[in-house]
Amino acid sequence: MHATATQPIQAGPSAKTVTAPPVRNVAVDAYRGLVMVLMMGEVLQFARIAKAFPQSTFWYLLAYNQTHVDWAGMSLHDTIQPGFTFLAGVALPYSIASRKSKGQPFAKQLLHTIWRSVILILLGIFLRSTHSTQTYFTFEDTLTQIGLGYTFAFLLAYCRPRWQWIAFGALLFGNWLAWALYPAPGPGFDYTAVGVPANWPFNFTGFLSHWNKNSNLGQAFDLWFLNLFPRASRFAFNDGGYLTLSFIPTLGTMLLGLRAGEWFRSAAPRIPIRKFLIAAALLMAAGLFLHFAGICPIVKRIWTPAWTLFSGGVCFTFLAAFSWLTEVKQWRKWAFPLIVVGMNSIAAYCIAELWRDFIIQNLRINLGTAPFRIFGAAYEPLITGIAAMLVYWLFLYWMYRRRIFLRV
Repeated sequence: MHATATQPIQAGPSAKTVTAPPVRNVAVDAYRGLVMVLMMGEVLQFARIAKAFPQSTFWYLLAYNQTHVDWAGMSLHDTIQPGFTFLAGVALPYSIASRKSKGQPFAKQLLHTIWRSVILILLGIFLRSTHSTQTYFTFEDTLTQIGLGYTFAFLLAYCRPRWQWIAFGALLFGNWLAWALYPAPGPGFDYTAVGVPANWPFNFTGFLSHWNKNSNLGQAFDLWFLNLFPRASRFAFNDGGYLTLSFIPTLGTMLLGLRAGEWFRSAAPRIPIRKFLIAAALLMAAGLFLHFAGICPIVKRIWTPAWTLFSGGVCFTFLAAFSWLTEVKQWRKWAFPLIVVGMNSIAAYCIAELWRDFIIQNLRINLGTAPFRIFGAAYEPLITGIAAMLVYWLFLYWMYRRRIFLRV
């Protein structure tokens, strides 16, 4: 993400305006780097260590925060997708300003945005198809969800803030209303038929049952939509409860990032940390109110409106923290490892998805298993994961040094 500044330079009787070199927002790069490290960090396999030490609260907490919660609530791992989506919105005003400075007309910008959306969708489908015998058409992946909403976010970036907030509210309220009006599963509903275990303890009762796993409006849509594509077998349900229609409230998360990016640019060279923290507090309070008032639950897997609000507040909190550390206090050396990853987030995403097994296999082939059992067999998955993470980072650092950045 770049911010471009202009300064008038006097030359004789006339003055001319030149464009200063782009200045990167270190806070955004570092935050994006953290998001990607959390995603790549799945290779550390904390859950396996926790099973080896079932009495350890330390390993239990690490394992809990390296996986998604079963339904309602949030773990650290659940902040990855909203963070990535939020930061896509933050980058939008900078991207538009950069293209305007190069004289690109709106039509050309729009075509580029549509192309970017298509590439993100196709890349998401490709990465989900790598272990399939045929193309696996699915649209709940992080990249496809961003791609489905990205062009709409671009168009709204050209609107005034008032209309952006109106669109944000309309998206969330419309989504909530549509789900609330769709028939809730009755007391005799067979959840096992849609992949939910019998006596699963996370189903809601009463009004909130409109948002139960694989028995909601989004599930009904996917039963129709996903079966329009060629499949090895007919789509019946998603094991995790993830949905295509989640891209609508996910667009709301991107719009929150858009507002953060515009606040960054309008306040420059100041850092609007106070505004970020106020937004964080209001959004999290709103999400918690909706959840505990029984109006709308906080569920990441289906991206409920309450989740959009609460996770958006968490994103603003992270952004405020990174901004204070790197931009206000100028403590940047510690963030360098994250910046290396954050500046090449698409490459990091693909490495984690495509190279994990290959890297681990080759580490074991070339080094054997002994180095990874230095602390005992129970810690072998962790030590192997640390070695894999080091290989990830060194490759990204190699790309960083050679100014090789994958852009979509």
